[in-house]
Amino acid sequence: MENNIFELQFAIDTFYFLVCGALVMWMAAGFAMLESGLVRAKNTTEILTKNVALYAVSCIMYMVCGYAIMYGGGFFLGGIAGGDSLTDDVLKASAENGFGGDSVYADASDFFFQVVFVATAMSIVSGAVAERMKLWAFLLFAVVMTGVIYPLEGSWTWGGNSVFGLYNLGDDFGFSDFAGSGIVHMAGAAAALAGVLLLGPRKGKYTASGRINAIPGANLPLATLGTFILWMGWFGFNGGSVLKLGDVASANSVAVVFLNTNTAAAGGLVSALILARLLFGKADLTMALNGALAGLVAITAEPSTPSALAATLIGAVGGGIVVFSILALDKMKIDDPVGAISVHGVVGLWGLLAVPLTNSDASFIGQLVGAATIFAWVFGASFLVWLVIKVAMGIRVSEEDEYAGVDVSECGMEAYPEFIDSPGSGR
Repeated sequence: MENNIFELQFAIDTFYFLVCGALVMWMAAGFAMLESGLVRAKNTTEILTKNVALYAVSCIMYMVCGYAIMYGGGFFLGGIAGGDSLTDDVLKASAENGFGGDSVYADASDFFFQVVFVATAMSIVSGAVAERMKLWAFLLFAVVMTGVIYPLEGSWTWGGNSVFGLYNLGDDFGFSDFAGSGIVHMAGAAAALAGVLLLGPRKGKYTASGRINAIPGANLPLATLGTFILWMGWFGFNGGSVLKLGDVASANSVAVVFLNTNTAAAGGLVSALILARLLFGKADLTMALNGALAGLVAITAEPSTPSALAATLIGAVGGGIVVFSILALDKMKIDDPVGAISVHGVVGLWGLLAVPLTNSDASFIGQLVGAATIFAWVFGASFLVWLVIKVAMGIRVSEEDEYAGVDVSECGMEAYPEFIDSPGSGR
């Protein structure tokens, strides 16, 4: 009888884990729509190609070596376990511990859930380097980022390994990141920042006199759709990180996480919209969209312990931070077409620092050490990889190709061929 209960709980937990992974996979569509809406029409096909290709690259590289680096400490080829040896002890341990970092079994479901997180981190890079980066240089970086850089960083946090044998972020510093404000989002932003600094801004974005020229996106309805898709997918991102569902306590925790994820996004959007109205005199849609995403990033580090009101306030602070961060990066002439570095990086740091406010097991010192370790490794390793690629094959398209649009030069086709030369098309 007891074994039957464990079997049922195992089946429920596995199914829930896989459904949450599918929701996170759907976020890839959200990033694709958001980014294609915020770039100019002449660069749409290329940004879509990057998003669909990076997802495939992430899946392959994480299977080949990334998962083993992150959780097993080595390399393997195709070593995802099947489901043919479910002993009573394994069923009981999985029912008690859930999957993921404490998983005894269910490698296949855990791998699927983890690989979509890797793709999310890489998707962050895509938007920040949009409209002027070579497609194949980007994909080559994706191979290294998803196969080595991210998995090694993840092994120091969720994998429980020490940082180059020096210290363990969780055991020695009490670092806590429930679903990845730092491990996924800030890491993706750090890699993006390294690429943007070497890449330089888009032509015409900044003038010699210091003026900042706005370069509006071609399709705000798509950007809005992308934000809603990401908002929906985030329930899997945070909710799946509970790691189990098949008991009363876990089911209640999942409900709290869903509630707090939703309300943090709402707080971030309203905060950014009001702040944009105060600063610009207008209701800026792009700031509102980034505000919602900022709220989601902010609550990702700890969605299980705040009250709904506290989660709303955490998201609202994130929404305010992202507006000021986007403006500050522009003044520093760091050109990020979609605001990815601000949303995922700066607000990701805020999310980590907000954890001790509601989780007494975390400390500000531990969160700062963890954030600094993640950023230093990902930024430094990414900068080196970007630099090698730049020297070897170049990372930026020619000025002529940038002016004409990278759709033609990189992909040989246009997303909107009927409208590409019409007034207001972004050509």
